[in-house]
Amino acid sequence: MTSAPRSPLLRSFGRGLSTLASAVALGLATPAFGSPDEVVMYKDPNCGCCGKWAEHMRSAGFAVKEVASPRMDLVKQEAGVPEALGSCHTAKVAGYVVEGHVPAADVRRMLTEKPAIRGLSAPGMPLGSPGMEGPYPAERYDVVSFDAQGRSAVFSKH
Repeated sequence: MTSAPRSPLLRSFGRGLSTLASAVALGLATPAFGSPDEVVMYKDPNCGCCGKWAEHMRSAGFAVKEVASPRMDLVKQEAGVPEALGSCHTAKVAGYVVEGHVPAADVRRMLTEKPAIRGLSAPGMPLGSPGMEGPYPAERYDVVSFDAQGRSAVFSKH
């Protein structure tokens, strides 16, 4: 018994499903965050403190993927980080942006409370913040929330 010929639309649809299934199997599809603990951190390839922040996040239970990017200016622009709140690395977690050396406890609080913000920033590179520890005295610093319109507010003080 021969099967009836399929319409071009059905053949195209079938090829599309096959391609999508292959991409998913190979991990090429856009990753969906299955857990709020999955962090993708973009960093300058020559920065050492970013890796220390990633280790801080891992020790707090987050899975962190480090992605080196020579164009951090474009990463920050795409993520909507206000220029005044910039730092050395930019991370994404559960639809939020985390800019710079934000403590893991603040990231957890943001993920738990789910505020209507774009993300958090520890502007600059505050001495003594996670990943910026050293033999020098720690600075006092604020973690700042920011929204899509560029408005910001103090989220926590350290």
